[in-house]
Amino acid sequence: MTLTTIRYFASVREAVGCASETIELPDELRTMGQVREWLAARDPSHAEALGASRVLRMACDHVMAGADDAVVPGREIAFFPPVTGG
Repeated sequence: MTLTTIRYFASVREAVGCASETIELPDELRTMGQVREWLAARDPSHAEALGASRVLRMACDHVMAGADDAVVPGREIAFFPPVTGG
């Protein structure tokens, strides 16, 4: 069993109701996009925060990642809204 830490930031954290969780991902999840879809299907708060209509950034072990990037169990995954500067 390999546990993965999922971190949520800013409005994603507010919608989900927690800053992070440690879970075991199903073996069939191979990409960051699949993890996002799986998390969004868990409950209404995750669906609101991570649904396909939301523009979000993703990172794996502090490195920006795209939906097609591979997921390795045990790595830290993060979801956060885009950030703009001024």
